[in-house]
Order: sequence, then structure tokens, then C-alpha cells
Amino acid sequence: MTITQQIITVGMVVLGTALTRFLPFLIFPAGKPTPKYIQYLGKVLPAAVFGLLVVYCVRNVSIFSGSHGLPEFLAILAVIMLHLWKRQMLLSIAGGTVCYMLLVQFVF
Repeated sequence: MTITQQIITVGMVVLGTALTRFLPFLIFPAGKPTPKYIQYLGKVLPAAVFGLLVVYCVRNVSIFSGSHGLPEFLAILAVIMLHLWKRQMLLSIAGGTVCYMLLVQFVF
């Protein structure tokens, strides 16, 4: 990349970041009520993304070979138990990841 291309790239990244940060405040000002569909999306999207993450993580697991999906099942169980106990999404995901890595590295 030439120096001009680098400057343009950095400028576009800065513009994109600024737009994604400031645009919601311009579209939905503090004095107006938030539209119902935005409130609905705020309620359903976190669970949908979490479900998509689970499906993505177990898509290539074969229950007929290797460890038969046992480390994945145990890690998912750890995520569920941590989430029911603490109700913190980040802790649940991190705990499940650590559990899976420990199982894969030291047990299976």
C-alpha cells in the first residue's frame, strides 16, 4: 500500500467507527421514546446470537468418532450451570471456553 492508500484506509476506518458510535444517538435522541421494534430487537438479539454461537461451535462435532462430543457437551453444560448460577453472559462464555480447553488438553 502506498502512503496515500494507507491514509485513506485509516480515514475510512475512523469514519466507519465514528458513524457506528454516533448514528444511534442521532437517530434516537434522548427526548423521544425508543421505537417498539428497536426495544424488541434489544430483547431477542442477545439470545439469538448466543444460540447461533452454540450452533456454530458444535456444527462439526461427530458423536460417532473420537471423544463422541463429550468435551463439547460438558462445556455446554458448564456454560448453562454458570449462567443459571451467576447470570453473567461473559462469565458463562469464558467459563465454558476454559472448561472445554482444559478437557481437550488434559482429559481427551
